[in-house]
Amino acid sequence: MFIIFIFCSLITLVDWLQNHLIPCPFKALTGIDCPGCGFQRSFIALVQGDLSKSWSLYPPTIPLLFLFISAGLLYKFQIKQRSLIFKVLVIVIGNFVMISYVHKMFFS
Repeated sequence: MFIIFIFCSLITLVDWLQNHLIPCPFKALTGIDCPGCGFQRSFIALVQGDLSKSWSLYPPTIPLLFLFISAGLLYKFQIKQRSLIFKVLVIVIGNFVMISYVHKMFFS
């Protein structure tokens, strides 16, 4: 019974998210995609379990979610080198976001 409740709640959450996407102000002003355009749709596809659609919509979704979860864990637990770990993660994932953006703008 609990699994059915979770499944129904997930369907309702996905429907709500699809109907309440936040428009990109940068794209509205300039007509050009920003480096984060596509994250919401990609996240919804990921929640629905469609990994390939999520990747095609916005490749940095999974690395960004990993960064958010890692930041929370680094904040929660006293890890000796947490500042260095966080800085490295931000630099690596930030570069991935920018490379993905440049690829989308010039090669797609």
